[in-house]
Amino acid sequence: MFFSKSGLKAVLFDMDGTIIDSEPYWLKSEQDLAAEHAAEWTEQDGHRMIGLSLTESSKLIKEHLGSELEPDEIVQRLTNSVNSQLAKEIPWRPGAQELIRELRRKNIKTALVTMSMRRTALQVVEAMPFKAFDVVIAGDDVVHGKPHAEPYVKAAAALGLKPSECIAFEDSITGILSAEAAGTVAIGIPNMMIIPARPDRNLWPTLEGVTVKHLKAFHAEITNRRKQEQND
Repeated sequence: MFFSKSGLKAVLFDMDGTIIDSEPYWLKSEQDLAAEHAAEWTEQDGHRMIGLSLTESSKLIKEHLGSELEPDEIVQRLTNSVNSQLAKEIPWRPGAQELIRELRRKNIKTALVTMSMRRTALQVVEAMPFKAFDVVIAGDDVVHGKPHAEPYVKAAAALGLKPSECIAFEDSITGILSAEAAGTVAIGIPNMMIIPARPDRNLWPTLEGVTVKHLKAFHAEITNRRKQEQND
């Protein structure tokens, strides 16, 4: 069997819904904003925003609410509300911190790739009791948000790597489409939303119990499969 010589060089993590369980915070922020406009904002409405860039979701929210606020103002209002909630408690997803700690111990690079604003991302990063990430790519660092490939292409480049040398973890369909389009070994960890299954898509139930040994073996398996398919 052919084995990849490059191996796993980095693991890229989405934030909201993947390493922290913050989607309920976003939903509350959206519902509070809707209440100010005497409008209804359902859980289903909130689910449609999951994984989108804040720029894109704020345009949809403005239209839905008939708001006079500009999209940038909506982004700042929502971000302020979520940051306020995170300041009280950051709800970590199972297994996330444990896996990141092991990656750091094993000298495998890490990046946070989120469509939240950089100030929100840094608030979460700074709350972690160890240096968790080599690179942070946030929503205000890219021109094209998820599901475009740019966030993950930019994260890999910032690490000095090819996307194919990286595993990426995502909890949403827009996020995994971004990671897949970039050419990473993308793994979906569904949380609040279903990620549609397909033969070439990798879906895992949780990060809990996942180790670096698992990731290295899985990355080698997928890399070898891709190369064999290219040679066929």
